[in-house]
Amino acid sequence: MLIFFASLAILLLGYRFYSPFVEKQAGIDPTAATPQQRLHDGVDYVAISPARAFLIQFLNIAGIGPIFGPILGALYGPIALVWIVIGNVIGGAVHDYFSGVMSLKEDGKSLPEIAGNYYNVIFKGFMLVFTCMLLFFVGVVFIMSPAGLLSNLSYFEGTILANNMFWVVAILVYYFLATLLPINKIITRLYPLFGLLMIVMTTLVALALLVEAPHLPRVSDIFAYFHGHHEHDFLTPNAEGLPVWPLLFLTITCGAISGFHSTQSPMIARCLTNEKYARPIFYGSMMCEGIVACVWALAGIAAFPGGYPELKAMLDLGGPGLVVNHIATSYLGVFGGVMAIMAVAIFPITSGDTAFRSLRLTITDAFHIRQSIGRRLSLAAPILGVAFLMTFLDFSLIWRYFAFSNMLLSTSVLWLATKYLLDRGTFHWVTSIPAVIGTAITVSYIATAGIGLNLPEAFSKPIGIVIAVVCTIGLIIHHNRRAAVAVASPDA
Repeated sequence: MLIFFASLAILLLGYRFYSPFVEKQAGIDPTAATPQQRLHDGVDYVAISPARAFLIQFLNIAGIGPIFGPILGALYGPIALVWIVIGNVIGGAVHDYFSGVMSLKEDGKSLPEIAGNYYNVIFKGFMLVFTCMLLFFVGVVFIMSPAGLLSNLSYFEGTILANNMFWVVAILVYYFLATLLPINKIITRLYPLFGLLMIVMTTLVALALLVEAPHLPRVSDIFAYFHGHHEHDFLTPNAEGLPVWPLLFLTITCGAISGFHSTQSPMIARCLTNEKYARPIFYGSMMCEGIVACVWALAGIAAFPGGYPELKAMLDLGGPGLVVNHIATSYLGVFGGVMAIMAVAIFPITSGDTAFRSLRLTITDAFHIRQSIGRRLSLAAPILGVAFLMTFLDFSLIWRYFAFSNMLLSTSVLWLATKYLLDRGTFHWVTSIPAVIGTAITVSYIATAGIGLNLPEAFSKPIGIVIAVVCTIGLIIHHNRRAAVAVASPDA
Protein backbone atom coordinates (compact mmCIF):
# COMPACT_ATOMS: atom_id res chain seq x y z
CA MET A 1 0.00 0.00 0.00
CA LEU A 2 2.86 2.34 0.82
CA ILE A 3 4.20 2.07 -2.70
CA PHE A 4 0.98 3.53 -4.12
CA PHE A 5 0.97 6.48 -1.75
CA ALA A 6 4.67 7.10 -2.35
CA SER A 7 4.10 7.19 -6.12
CA LEU A 8 1.09 9.48 -5.71
CA ALA A 9 2.99 11.80 -3.36
CA ILE A 10 5.94 12.20 -5.73
CA LEU A 11 3.65 13.10 -8.63
CA LEU A 12 1.65 15.60 -6.55
CA LEU A 13 4.77 17.14 -5.02
CA GLY A 14 6.21 17.46 -8.51
CA TYR A 15 3.19 19.49 -9.56
CA ARG A 16 3.13 21.54 -6.36
CA PHE A 17 6.80 22.50 -6.23
CA TYR A 18 8.53 21.68 -9.52
CA SER A 19 5.89 22.84 -12.00
CA PRO A 20 5.91 26.48 -10.71
CA PHE A 21 9.68 26.50 -11.24
CA VAL A 22 9.22 25.17 -14.77
CA GLU A 23 6.50 27.75 -15.42
CA LYS A 24 8.82 30.52 -14.28
CA GLN A 25 11.23 29.65 -17.11
CA ALA A 26 8.51 29.72 -19.78
CA GLY A 27 7.61 33.42 -19.71
CA ILE A 28 3.86 33.12 -19.15
CA ASP A 29 1.99 36.41 -19.59
CA PRO A 30 -1.62 36.38 -18.26
CA THR A 31 -2.29 39.71 -19.98
CA ALA A 32 -1.34 38.54 -23.49
CA ALA A 33 -4.04 37.82 -26.07
CA THR A 34 -4.30 34.11 -26.80
CA PRO A 35 -4.49 32.56 -30.29
CA GLN A 36 -8.21 31.89 -29.76
CA GLN A 37 -8.85 35.57 -29.07
CA ARG A 38 -6.86 36.76 -32.08
CA LEU A 39 -7.75 34.08 -34.63
CA HIS A 40 -11.24 32.85 -33.71
CA ASP A 41 -12.68 30.92 -36.68
CA GLY A 42 -15.45 28.76 -35.22
CA VAL A 43 -13.71 25.54 -36.34
CA ASP A 44 -10.39 25.04 -34.54
CA TYR A 45 -9.95 28.36 -32.70
CA VAL A 46 -12.90 28.14 -30.31
CA ALA A 47 -12.99 29.27 -26.67
CA ILE A 48 -13.13 26.42 -24.13
CA SER A 49 -13.43 26.76 -20.35
CA PRO A 50 -10.33 25.67 -18.37
CA ALA A 51 -12.10 22.69 -16.75
CA ARG A 52 -13.41 21.43 -20.07
CA ALA A 53 -10.03 22.01 -21.73
CA PHE A 54 -8.32 20.00 -18.98
CA LEU A 55 -10.66 17.02 -19.40
CA ILE A 56 -10.29 17.07 -23.20
CA GLN A 57 -6.49 17.33 -23.01
CA PHE A 58 -6.40 14.58 -20.39
CA LEU A 59 -8.49 12.25 -22.54
CA ASN A 60 -6.66 13.16 -25.75
CA ILE A 61 -3.22 12.37 -24.36
CA ALA A 62 -4.38 9.37 -22.37
CA GLY A 63 -6.71 7.24 -24.44
CA ILE A 64 -5.80 3.66 -23.68
CA GLY A 65 -2.06 4.39 -23.39
CA PRO A 66 -1.72 4.75 -19.59
CA ILE A 67 -3.70 1.52 -19.19
CA PHE A 68 -2.21 -0.79 -21.81
CA GLY A 69 1.40 0.45 -21.54
CA PRO A 70 1.72 0.02 -17.76
CA ILE A 71 0.05 -3.41 -17.93
CA LEU A 72 2.73 -4.48 -20.41
CA GLY A 73 5.30 -2.73 -18.24
CA ALA A 74 4.14 -4.78 -15.23
CA LEU A 75 6.09 -7.66 -16.81
CA TYR A 76 9.21 -5.87 -15.53
CA GLY A 77 7.90 -5.77 -11.97
CA PRO A 78 7.95 -2.81 -9.54
CA ILE A 79 10.77 -1.11 -11.46
CA ALA A 80 8.05 0.03 -13.88
CA LEU A 81 6.75 2.40 -11.18
CA VAL A 82 10.16 4.05 -10.85
CA TRP A 83 10.17 4.87 -14.55
CA ILE A 84 6.57 6.15 -14.55
CA VAL A 85 7.07 8.49 -11.59
CA ILE A 86 10.53 9.86 -12.41
CA GLY A 87 9.85 9.95 -16.15
CA ASN A 88 6.64 11.88 -15.57
CA VAL A 89 8.01 14.50 -13.19
CA ILE A 90 11.25 15.39 -14.98
CA GLY A 91 10.30 14.43 -18.52
CA GLY A 92 6.70 13.84 -19.54
CA ALA A 93 4.98 16.68 -17.70
CA VAL A 94 7.71 19.14 -18.72
CA HIS A 95 7.45 17.92 -22.33
CA ASP A 96 3.67 18.37 -22.39
CA TYR A 97 3.85 21.76 -20.73
CA PHE A 98 6.34 23.26 -23.17
CA SER A 99 4.63 21.77 -26.21
CA GLY A 100 1.51 23.65 -25.11
CA VAL A 101 3.32 26.86 -24.16
CA MET A 102 5.30 27.08 -27.41
CA SER A 103 2.11 26.59 -29.40
CA LEU A 104 0.36 29.28 -27.34
CA LYS A 105 3.20 31.67 -28.07
CA GLU A 106 3.10 30.86 -31.81
CA ASP A 107 -0.59 31.33 -32.71
CA GLY A 108 -1.51 27.73 -31.87
CA LYS A 109 0.75 26.35 -34.58
CA SER A 110 1.82 22.72 -34.75
CA LEU A 111 5.27 21.78 -33.46
CA PRO A 112 6.97 21.33 -36.87
CA GLU A 113 6.12 24.94 -37.75
CA ILE A 114 7.55 26.12 -34.44
CA ALA A 115 10.67 24.03 -35.05
CA GLY A 116 11.18 25.90 -38.32
CA ASN A 117 11.11 29.21 -36.44
CA TYR A 118 13.55 28.19 -33.72
CA TYR A 119 15.93 25.95 -35.66
CA ASN A 120 15.85 25.68 -39.45
CA VAL A 121 13.95 24.17 -42.35
CA ILE A 122 15.83 20.86 -41.99
CA PHE A 123 14.72 20.35 -38.38
CA LYS A 124 11.23 21.48 -39.38
CA GLY A 125 11.12 18.86 -42.13
CA PHE A 126 12.44 16.20 -39.74
CA MET A 127 9.77 16.97 -37.15
CA LEU A 128 7.07 17.22 -39.81
CA VAL A 129 7.86 13.73 -41.13
CA PHE A 130 7.93 12.07 -37.73
CA THR A 131 4.95 14.00 -36.38
CA CYS A 132 2.83 12.94 -39.34
CA MET A 133 4.17 9.39 -39.13
CA LEU A 134 3.37 9.13 -35.43
CA LEU A 135 -0.12 10.61 -35.80
CA PHE A 136 -0.87 8.27 -38.67
CA PHE A 137 0.36 5.20 -36.78
CA VAL A 138 -1.62 6.22 -33.68
CA GLY A 139 -4.74 6.56 -35.81
CA VAL A 140 -4.24 3.16 -37.44
CA VAL A 141 -3.43 1.42 -34.15
CA PHE A 142 -6.58 2.92 -32.63
CA ILE A 143 -8.68 1.62 -35.48
CA MET A 144 -7.36 -1.91 -35.19
CA SER A 145 -7.34 -2.36 -31.40
CA PRO A 146 -10.95 -1.33 -30.62
CA ALA A 147 -12.24 -3.09 -33.75
CA GLY A 148 -10.52 -6.31 -32.66
CA LEU A 149 -11.89 -6.00 -29.14
CA LEU A 150 -15.49 -5.27 -30.14
CA SER A 151 -15.65 -7.97 -32.81
CA ASN A 152 -14.54 -10.60 -30.30
CA LEU A 153 -17.10 -9.82 -27.61
CA SER A 154 -19.22 -12.85 -26.80
CA TYR A 155 -22.36 -10.67 -26.85
CA PHE A 156 -22.01 -10.20 -30.63
CA GLU A 157 -21.26 -13.81 -31.55
CA GLY A 158 -23.17 -14.96 -34.64
CA THR A 159 -24.09 -11.43 -35.77
CA ILE A 160 -22.58 -8.91 -38.17
CA LEU A 161 -21.17 -7.15 -35.11
CA ALA A 162 -18.74 -10.06 -34.73
CA ASN A 163 -17.15 -9.09 -38.06
CA ASN A 164 -13.91 -7.17 -37.54
CA MET A 165 -14.30 -5.32 -40.85
CA PHE A 166 -17.70 -3.96 -39.74
CA TRP A 167 -16.08 -2.21 -36.79
CA VAL A 168 -13.10 -1.00 -38.85
CA VAL A 169 -15.46 0.71 -41.28
CA ALA A 170 -17.72 2.06 -38.51
CA ILE A 171 -14.76 3.58 -36.64
CA LEU A 172 -13.38 5.07 -39.88
CA VAL A 173 -16.74 6.70 -40.63
CA TYR A 174 -16.74 8.26 -37.18
CA TYR A 175 -13.14 9.45 -37.62
CA PHE A 176 -14.07 10.99 -40.96
CA LEU A 177 -16.92 13.01 -39.42
CA ALA A 178 -14.97 14.02 -36.32
CA THR A 179 -12.00 15.15 -38.42
CA LEU A 180 -14.18 17.39 -40.59
CA LEU A 181 -16.53 18.90 -38.01
CA PRO A 182 -15.69 21.96 -35.87
CA ILE A 183 -14.13 21.06 -32.53
CA ASN A 184 -17.20 22.23 -30.59
CA LYS A 185 -19.58 19.81 -32.35
CA ILE A 186 -18.32 16.51 -30.92
CA ILE A 187 -15.02 16.81 -29.06
CA THR A 188 -15.87 19.60 -26.60
CA ARG A 189 -19.31 18.09 -25.91
CA LEU A 190 -18.57 14.40 -25.43
CA TYR A 191 -14.90 14.09 -24.55
CA PRO A 192 -15.11 15.74 -21.10
CA LEU A 193 -17.61 13.00 -20.18
CA PHE A 194 -15.23 10.31 -21.41
CA GLY A 195 -12.43 11.97 -19.45
CA LEU A 196 -14.56 11.72 -16.31
CA LEU A 197 -15.20 8.05 -17.12
CA MET A 198 -11.45 7.39 -17.10
CA ILE A 199 -11.05 9.23 -13.78
CA VAL A 200 -13.94 7.32 -12.18
CA MET A 201 -12.75 3.94 -13.48
CA THR A 202 -9.17 4.52 -12.32
CA THR A 203 -10.32 5.74 -8.90
CA LEU A 204 -12.49 2.66 -8.37
CA VAL A 205 -9.66 0.33 -9.39
CA ALA A 206 -7.25 2.17 -7.06
CA LEU A 207 -9.64 1.91 -4.10
CA ALA A 208 -10.28 -1.76 -4.83
CA LEU A 209 -6.54 -2.45 -4.91
CA LEU A 210 -5.99 -0.72 -1.59
CA VAL A 211 -8.82 -2.64 0.06
CA GLU A 212 -8.71 -6.06 -1.58
CA ALA A 213 -5.37 -6.71 -3.28
CA PRO A 214 -3.24 -9.12 -1.23
CA HIS A 215 -0.30 -9.01 -3.61
CA LEU A 216 0.32 -5.26 -3.88
CA PRO A 217 4.09 -4.76 -4.21
CA ARG A 218 5.99 -2.93 -1.51
CA VAL A 219 8.62 -0.22 -1.65
CA SER A 220 11.12 -2.80 -0.40
CA ASP A 221 10.48 -4.82 -3.58
CA ILE A 222 12.00 -2.00 -5.62
CA PHE A 223 15.12 -1.95 -3.43
CA ALA A 224 15.25 -5.72 -3.69
CA TYR A 225 15.17 -5.39 -7.47
CA PHE A 226 18.22 -3.13 -7.48
CA HIS A 227 19.95 -5.28 -4.86
CA GLY A 228 19.34 -8.37 -6.97
CA HIS A 229 21.30 -6.75 -9.79
CA HIS A 230 24.11 -5.27 -7.75
CA GLU A 231 26.69 -7.18 -9.75
CA HIS A 232 25.56 -5.34 -12.87
CA ASP A 233 23.08 -2.48 -12.85
CA PHE A 234 19.40 -1.81 -13.38
CA LEU A 235 19.93 -1.64 -17.13
CA THR A 236 20.48 -5.40 -17.35
CA PRO A 237 17.68 -7.88 -18.13
CA ASN A 238 15.34 -8.61 -15.24
CA ALA A 239 14.66 -12.04 -13.78
CA GLU A 240 12.52 -12.98 -16.76
CA GLY A 241 15.13 -11.94 -19.29
CA LEU A 242 13.42 -8.73 -20.42
CA PRO A 243 16.03 -6.01 -21.16
CA VAL A 244 15.04 -2.98 -19.11
CA TRP A 245 17.25 -0.71 -21.18
CA PRO A 246 15.90 0.48 -23.49
CA LEU A 247 12.68 -1.57 -23.86
CA LEU A 248 10.93 -0.55 -20.61
CA PHE A 249 11.18 3.10 -21.61
CA LEU A 250 9.41 2.43 -24.91
CA THR A 251 6.91 -0.02 -23.42
CA ILE A 252 5.59 2.59 -20.97
CA THR A 253 5.38 5.93 -22.74
CA CYS A 254 1.94 7.29 -21.84
CA GLY A 255 2.19 8.07 -18.13
CA ALA A 256 5.95 8.67 -18.31
CA ILE A 257 6.70 10.58 -21.53
CA SER A 258 5.03 10.41 -24.93
CA GLY A 259 5.69 12.39 -28.10
CA PHE A 260 2.07 11.87 -29.14
CA HIS A 261 1.04 14.35 -26.43
CA SER A 262 2.87 17.17 -28.18
CA THR A 263 0.68 16.62 -31.24
CA GLN A 264 -2.43 17.15 -29.13
CA SER A 265 -1.30 20.27 -27.28
CA PRO A 266 -1.70 22.69 -30.22
CA MET A 267 -5.34 21.65 -30.61
CA ILE A 268 -6.07 22.79 -27.04
CA ALA A 269 -3.64 25.75 -27.25
CA ARG A 270 -5.91 27.19 -29.97
CA CYS A 271 -8.83 27.16 -27.52
CA LEU A 272 -7.39 28.57 -24.26
CA THR A 273 -8.61 31.94 -23.05
CA ASN A 274 -5.54 32.79 -20.93
CA GLU A 275 -1.89 31.74 -20.85
CA LYS A 276 -2.09 31.16 -17.09
CA TYR A 277 -4.12 28.01 -17.71
CA ALA A 278 -1.19 26.32 -19.45
CA ARG A 279 0.29 24.81 -16.30
CA PRO A 280 -2.87 23.20 -14.84
CA ILE A 281 -4.01 21.99 -18.26
CA PHE A 282 -0.81 20.75 -19.91
CA TYR A 283 1.39 19.91 -16.91
CA GLY A 284 -1.59 18.93 -14.74
CA SER A 285 -3.16 16.55 -17.23
CA MET A 286 0.15 14.71 -17.66
CA MET A 287 0.54 14.43 -13.89
CA CYS A 288 -2.95 12.88 -13.74
CA GLU A 289 -2.02 10.48 -16.52
CA GLY A 290 0.96 9.43 -14.41
CA ILE A 291 -1.42 8.56 -11.58
CA VAL A 292 -3.53 6.49 -13.97
CA ALA A 293 -0.41 4.68 -15.19
CA CYS A 294 0.72 3.91 -11.63
CA VAL A 295 -2.68 2.45 -10.76
CA TRP A 296 -2.72 0.13 -13.77
CA ALA A 297 0.92 -0.91 -13.36
CA LEU A 298 0.16 -1.85 -9.76
CA ALA A 299 -3.01 -3.62 -10.85
CA GLY A 300 -1.08 -5.58 -13.45
CA ILE A 301 1.27 -6.80 -10.73
CA ALA A 302 -1.25 -7.32 -7.92
CA ALA A 303 -3.89 -9.16 -9.95
CA PHE A 304 -1.50 -11.98 -10.81
CA PRO A 305 -0.16 -13.70 -7.69
CA GLY A 306 1.69 -16.13 -9.95
CA GLY A 307 3.84 -13.26 -11.14
CA TYR A 308 5.36 -12.90 -14.59
CA PRO A 309 4.29 -16.29 -16.03
CA GLU A 310 0.63 -15.76 -15.11
CA LEU A 311 0.49 -12.22 -16.51
CA LYS A 312 2.41 -13.23 -19.63
CA ALA A 313 0.04 -16.13 -20.25
CA MET A 314 -3.01 -13.87 -20.19
CA LEU A 315 -1.32 -11.30 -22.42
CA ASP A 316 -0.52 -14.02 -24.93
CA LEU A 317 -4.13 -15.19 -24.77
CA GLY A 318 -5.91 -11.89 -25.28
CA GLY A 319 -3.51 -8.96 -24.99
CA PRO A 320 -3.78 -6.10 -22.49
CA GLY A 321 -7.51 -5.71 -23.25
CA LEU A 322 -8.19 -9.12 -21.68
CA VAL A 323 -6.02 -8.18 -18.69
CA VAL A 324 -8.04 -4.98 -18.19
CA ASN A 325 -11.26 -6.98 -18.24
CA HIS A 326 -9.80 -9.52 -15.79
CA ILE A 327 -8.63 -6.81 -13.36
CA ALA A 328 -11.86 -4.82 -13.47
CA THR A 329 -14.05 -7.91 -13.13
CA SER A 330 -11.93 -9.36 -10.33
CA TYR A 331 -12.02 -6.21 -8.21
CA LEU A 332 -15.24 -4.48 -9.33
CA GLY A 333 -17.49 -7.35 -10.38
CA VAL A 334 -19.89 -7.20 -13.32
CA PHE A 335 -20.02 -3.41 -13.15
CA GLY A 336 -16.25 -3.29 -13.46
CA GLY A 337 -16.33 -5.60 -16.44
CA VAL A 338 -18.80 -3.36 -18.24
CA MET A 339 -16.69 -0.29 -17.47
CA ALA A 340 -13.58 -2.09 -18.72
CA ILE A 341 -15.23 -2.93 -22.03
CA MET A 342 -16.39 0.68 -22.41
CA ALA A 343 -12.92 1.96 -21.57
CA VAL A 344 -10.90 -0.22 -23.91
CA ALA A 345 -13.36 0.52 -26.72
CA ILE A 346 -14.02 4.24 -26.21
CA PHE A 347 -10.62 5.51 -25.08
CA PRO A 348 -8.59 4.38 -28.12
CA ILE A 349 -11.29 5.70 -30.45
CA THR A 350 -11.04 9.16 -28.87
CA SER A 351 -7.25 9.13 -29.29
CA GLY A 352 -7.53 7.96 -32.91
CA ASP A 353 -10.03 10.69 -33.64
CA THR A 354 -7.82 13.48 -32.30
CA ALA A 355 -4.75 11.91 -33.92
CA PHE A 356 -6.27 12.24 -37.39
CA ARG A 357 -7.57 15.73 -36.57
CA SER A 358 -4.09 16.78 -35.43
CA LEU A 359 -2.63 15.25 -38.59
CA ARG A 360 -4.94 17.44 -40.67
CA LEU A 361 -3.93 20.52 -38.67
CA THR A 362 -0.22 19.68 -38.98
CA ILE A 363 -0.46 19.35 -42.76
CA THR A 364 -2.52 22.53 -43.16
CA ASP A 365 -0.03 24.46 -41.03
CA ALA A 366 2.95 23.13 -42.98
CA PHE A 367 1.51 23.94 -46.40
CA HIS A 368 -0.62 26.95 -45.40
CA ILE A 369 -3.88 25.38 -46.58
CA ARG A 370 -7.05 27.42 -45.99
CA GLN A 371 -9.53 25.69 -43.66
CA SER A 372 -12.64 25.46 -45.84
CA ILE A 373 -14.88 22.39 -45.71
CA GLY A 374 -13.72 21.38 -49.20
CA ARG A 375 -10.04 21.55 -48.24
CA ARG A 376 -10.69 19.60 -45.02
CA LEU A 377 -12.52 16.97 -47.06
CA SER A 378 -9.71 16.69 -49.61
CA LEU A 379 -7.24 16.00 -46.79
CA ALA A 380 -9.36 13.69 -44.65
CA ALA A 381 -10.45 11.37 -47.49
CA PRO A 382 -6.98 10.20 -48.67
CA ILE A 383 -5.57 10.04 -45.14
CA LEU A 384 -8.36 7.79 -43.89
CA GLY A 385 -8.33 5.81 -47.13
CA VAL A 386 -4.67 4.88 -46.65
CA ALA A 387 -5.37 4.19 -42.96
CA PHE A 388 -8.02 1.66 -44.02
CA LEU A 389 -5.47 -0.16 -46.20
CA MET A 390 -2.98 -0.18 -43.31
CA THR A 391 -5.40 -2.14 -41.14
CA PHE A 392 -4.61 -5.21 -43.26
CA LEU A 393 -0.97 -5.17 -42.09
CA ASP A 394 0.51 -6.91 -39.05
CA PHE A 395 -0.50 -5.01 -35.90
CA SER A 396 2.77 -5.77 -34.08
CA LEU A 397 4.83 -4.22 -36.89
CA ILE A 398 2.79 -1.01 -36.82
CA TRP A 399 3.10 -0.91 -33.02
CA ARG A 400 6.91 -1.13 -33.18
CA TYR A 401 7.12 1.83 -35.55
CA PHE A 402 4.65 3.71 -33.36
CA ALA A 403 6.75 3.10 -30.23
CA PHE A 404 9.96 4.28 -31.86
CA SER A 405 8.47 7.39 -33.49
CA ASN A 406 6.75 8.24 -30.19
CA MET A 407 10.00 8.36 -28.23
CA LEU A 408 11.85 10.07 -31.06
CA LEU A 409 9.25 12.84 -31.29
CA SER A 410 9.18 13.44 -27.53
CA THR A 411 12.96 13.81 -27.55
CA SER A 412 12.80 16.22 -30.50
CA VAL A 413 10.21 18.36 -28.71
CA LEU A 414 12.43 18.53 -25.61
CA TRP A 415 15.35 19.74 -27.76
CA LEU A 416 13.01 22.30 -29.33
CA ALA A 417 11.96 23.46 -25.86
CA THR A 418 15.64 23.68 -24.92
CA LYS A 419 16.23 26.07 -27.81
CA TYR A 420 13.18 28.08 -26.71
CA LEU A 421 14.61 28.44 -23.19
CA LEU A 422 18.12 29.17 -24.45
CA ASP A 423 16.76 32.01 -26.57
CA ARG A 424 14.92 33.35 -23.52
CA GLY A 425 18.07 33.10 -21.41
CA THR A 426 16.34 31.07 -18.71
CA PHE A 427 17.18 27.74 -17.02
CA HIS A 428 17.27 25.34 -19.98
CA TRP A 429 18.33 22.30 -17.94
CA VAL A 430 14.68 21.52 -17.11
CA THR A 431 14.31 20.37 -20.72
CA SER A 432 17.86 19.64 -21.83
CA ILE A 433 18.52 16.96 -19.19
CA PRO A 434 15.47 14.84 -20.17
CA ALA A 435 16.34 15.55 -23.82
CA VAL A 436 19.75 13.95 -23.30
CA ILE A 437 18.19 10.90 -21.62
CA GLY A 438 15.60 10.60 -24.39
CA THR A 439 18.29 10.78 -27.05
CA ALA A 440 20.27 7.99 -25.39
CA ILE A 441 17.16 5.79 -25.16
CA THR A 442 16.12 6.43 -28.76
CA VAL A 443 19.56 5.79 -30.26
CA SER A 444 20.05 2.66 -28.15
CA TYR A 445 16.71 1.28 -29.27
CA ILE A 446 17.07 1.90 -32.98
CA ALA A 447 20.65 0.56 -32.91
CA THR A 448 19.58 -2.83 -31.55
CA ALA A 449 15.94 -3.12 -32.71
CA GLY A 450 14.90 -5.35 -35.59
CA ILE A 451 13.36 -2.34 -37.36
CA GLY A 452 16.68 -0.50 -37.03
CA LEU A 453 20.33 -1.56 -37.27
CA ASN A 454 19.65 -4.88 -35.49
CA LEU A 455 22.96 -4.84 -33.62
CA PRO A 456 23.53 -7.28 -30.72
CA GLU A 457 21.69 -6.33 -27.54
CA ALA A 458 24.95 -5.89 -25.65
CA PHE A 459 25.64 -2.74 -27.71
CA SER A 460 22.57 -0.86 -26.44
CA LYS A 461 24.02 0.21 -23.08
CA PRO A 462 27.44 1.48 -24.25
CA ILE A 463 25.82 3.28 -27.19
CA GLY A 464 23.38 4.97 -24.83
CA ILE A 465 26.14 6.01 -22.44
CA VAL A 466 28.32 7.44 -25.21
CA ILE A 467 25.43 9.42 -26.69
CA ALA A 468 24.47 10.81 -23.27
CA VAL A 469 28.05 11.89 -22.54
CA VAL A 470 28.48 13.54 -25.96
CA CYS A 471 25.19 15.43 -25.65
CA THR A 472 26.00 16.57 -22.12
CA ILE A 473 29.45 17.84 -23.09
CA GLY A 474 27.94 19.66 -26.08
CA LEU A 475 25.33 21.32 -23.85
CA ILE A 476 27.92 22.44 -21.31
CA ILE A 477 30.11 23.95 -24.04
CA HIS A 478 27.14 25.71 -25.63
CA HIS A 479 25.91 26.94 -22.24
CA ASN A 480 29.32 28.37 -21.33
CA ARG A 481 29.66 30.10 -24.71
CA ARG A 482 26.26 31.78 -24.37
CA ALA A 483 27.09 32.80 -20.80
CA ALA A 484 30.37 34.34 -21.97
CA VAL A 485 28.55 36.26 -24.73
CA ALA A 486 25.96 37.50 -22.23
CA VAL A 487 28.68 38.79 -19.91
CA ALA A 488 30.53 40.49 -22.78
CA SER A 489 27.34 42.05 -24.18
CA PRO A 490 24.97 42.63 -21.24
CA ASP A 491 22.58 44.69 -23.41
CA ALA A 492 22.39 42.09 -26.21
